[in-house]
Amino acid sequence: MSTTTETTVAQLSFKPNLGVYTNPAHDLWLADSGPPPSELKEGEVLLAVKSTGICGSDVHFWHAGAIGPMVVTGDHVLGHESAAQVLAVHPSITHLKKGDRVAIEPNIICNACEPCLTGRYNGCEKVRFLSTPPIDGLLRRYVVHPAVWCHKIDDMSYENGSLLEPLSVALAGMERAGVHLGDPVLVCGAGPIGLITLLCVHAAGACPIAITDIDDGRLRFAKELVPRVETVKVEMGLSPEQCAERVVTAMDGNRPSVAMECTGVESSVGTAIWSVKFGGKVFVIGVGKNEMKIPFMRLSTQEIDLQYQYRYCNTWPRAIRLVKSGVINLEKLVTHRFKLEDAVEAFKTAADPKTGAIKVQIRNDEDQS
Repeated sequence: MSTTTETTVAQLSFKPNLGVYTNPAHDLWLADSGPPPSELKEGEVLLAVKSTGICGSDVHFWHAGAIGPMVVTGDHVLGHESAAQVLAVHPSITHLKKGDRVAIEPNIICNACEPCLTGRYNGCEKVRFLSTPPIDGLLRRYVVHPAVWCHKIDDMSYENGSLLEPLSVALAGMERAGVHLGDPVLVCGAGPIGLITLLCVHAAGACPIAITDIDDGRLRFAKELVPRVETVKVEMGLSPEQCAERVVTAMDGNRPSVAMECTGVESSVGTAIWSVKFGGKVFVIGVGKNEMKIPFMRLSTQEIDLQYQYRYCNTWPRAIRLVKSGVINLEKLVTHRFKLEDAVEAFKTAADPKTGAIKVQIRNDEDQS
């Protein structure tokens, strides 16, 4: 029997390659995204996507049609938090084989610009990031992806493999923010990224830790996830300064050395700035509006560093180690699971605060062990 990639792919049988689409009219639907290619290019693998988490950016592209300069201009496949099984590999690939479980790092970089050549490839000037328009995402049954961005997860569940993407967001923030053992740390926002960041600062030995949110249910979830965290409800009508006073009180008079801002909301960024100590840092992971007002003189007179993040780089190996060792346990974050065929209902659940959803997973086919 021939061992060429073309023959191997051609011998496989495929179900309809359902994809989850949105468009500029904010429709959401499932449709066949077309069959996999009959042959692979050098460096490529064919994957059967098994589990995909719905990110807030997916919901935002559906509802708003854009995030900053990234605009949905046509029919667009969503999803970028995925794990998959390898179905076929190009003969040039030696580190992966058919049947391997992998987590998909959803970027394809140029390897030629300064950010790529200096190891900060999240700043690639020609990056193709899956699910960011116009590049289609991973909410499909089958995708072709460069093998270099497919990270082996061995016997890790596909669900945990898909959660490595949001964990990578938090890990990138942790590294650049410089959280140290014993640091008082504030986490702003108890959504999925805020909760994973909470797990990270807890594992890093930060103390005390506080987390803010406008939703009582999410604060209860945070307390169950990390019992030693202090929760602070953000009440409507309070100024950022007043919210900051509540944060400091909850932290037994300690001002945070670092605030990990995970909402991107102007008032929350303000609260973080008013909370941290002299010489502290506000690290903004959250994505917000194009322009916002900040308390500049508070930053200036208190020598507070305001720092930002764009995606991640070089995080997947570390994320895999943390999950496999049990240092970080992500399983409690998944509150809802749907089949691919029920993806529209999955998105409605993820978008509705009344459902109490934290992380919604979309599963492909039966094999989810």
